Amino acid sequence: MGIKRYELSEAQWSRVAALVPGKVADPGRTGVDNRLFVNGCVWVLRSGAHWCDLPERYGKWKTVHQRFSRWCHAAVWERVIEALTTDGNNQDLMIDSTIVRAHQQAPTGKGG
Repeated sequence: MGIKRYELSEAQWSRVAALVPGKVADPGRTGVDNRLFVNGCVWVLRSGAHWCDLPERYGKWKTVHQRFSRWCHAAVWERVIEALTTDGNNQDLMIDSTIVRAHQQAPTGKGG
């Protein structure tokens, strides 16, 4: 089976698997399938879809979103991104440099 669109490859997953919480060696509750969860998050982020449009194969969207938020607050995603961006052959690196400019009189939102 080939890699699905918007999912981590075997090589990418092997680089980050040890960085994510919920492994068997971690105390407390373990994630049922960390790779499936990460792939679900990648699917939402790369497709630009809303969380509620997450395909069912990744689990319940509210559960995935809650866990995503917990990992954000715990800086897990920072470690994962750092591990993936150190690969010089990474073809999937996305940098968002969106700039929104407004007219100087726009801050109040009145009169327009």
